[in-house]
Amino acid sequence: MGLTIHTIRFYEKEGLLDDRHVRRESNNYRNYSEEAIERLKLIKKFQSIGCSLAELKAVLQDYDTNAHTNLQIIDWIRGKKKEIESKKEEYDQMLDTLNKMLEYKTLLMEDPQKAQEMLKAWHAGSSE
Repeated sequence: MGLTIHTIRFYEKEGLLDDRHVRRESNNYRNYSEEAIERLKLIKKFQSIGCSLAELKAVLQDYDTNAHTNLQIIDWIRGKKKEIESKKEEYDQMLDTLNKMLEYKTLLMEDPQKAQEMLKAWHAGSSE
């Protein structure tokens, strides 16, 4: 599954895996059920969309107890989507700034006069 034993034990310690998923053998070895494998896949899926540990715990508890209606789940998904779209906008702005910095530094080596003009235009544009 691409998870280390330390990660799986961490999930167990945090309560993401419980007695339904992990059983102790007489030699104290852990025995993971098929349900544990499905649970780990679910954890990985939610982590891939940026869920924090607290969110994971809440989502899995709701999943286990069937606590939310389909509409509530849809609202949560929409909220998560908005959160990710907002982060994407931030990253796009960061990339734009880095590209301008790179262009300026490269231009500075090739044509310092043009680089200064670019810098003035950039500062003029950012003060609007």
